Amino acid sequence: MRSKRKVLGGIVYHCFNRANGRLRIFKKPGDFEAFENVLAEAIDRVDMRLHGYCVMGNHWHLVVQPRLDGDLSEFMKWLTGTHSHRWHRAHGTVGIGHVYQGRYRSFPVQSNKYYRTLMRYVEANPQKAKLVSRAVDWQWSSLAIRTGSKKPFKLCKPIIELGDGWVDGFDNLPEMPEKKIQNSIRRGAPFGDPEWTRQTAAKLGLESSIKPIGRPKI
Repeated sequence: MRSKRKVLGGIVYHCFNRANGRLRIFKKPGDFEAFENVLAEAIDRVDMRLHGYCVMGNHWHLVVQPRLDGDLSEFMKWLTGTHSHRWHRAHGTVGIGHVYQGRYRSFPVQSNKYYRTLMRYVEANPQKAKLVSRAVDWQWSSLAIRTGSKKPFKLCKPIIELGDGWVDGFDNLPEMPEKKIQNSIRRGAPFGDPEWTRQTAAKLGLESSIKPIGRPKI
């Protein structure tokens, strides 16, 4: 039986989920728009603060901040469940398989330079994946909203300033600790400086996520 996550309000989280079997569930504009509509409804239902997002062909990233303890679990359950139901209905596959590979993955992020790094990682995804030559050209992310090329969505004010050169920074992407971020996605490890990571892991019962993998040395 899966353990229940301990999720506290006020903390910023990165959330991620991928389609079952890496199926490309977002193909045409209507697929992306349908997910964004469900996301907007979920935000209204749970009063979630959305800092950033990016929807790709077979997965998506969200950077969110629940107001109350337990809100994130409620938000994600409704979001993925509702989107799965509507996707099946729209594609005539009701009762046939799962849309998502499983439960969403999440990790907390420190509200300082690590937050800014994570936001850059999320919004740069399409460019890193070579889906577009410039991240600003991808319409299914919060970056498109920041540049004004997409109608306003339900983004909240960044928890720290992203900087005047935020958009231009995607033309010359800085080095990002991708291995550390990928480890956090995979293991749920807090993303921040060592002391904050240790304290947050203890607070949320995530101690195992920051322990080295492998057999202990004798």
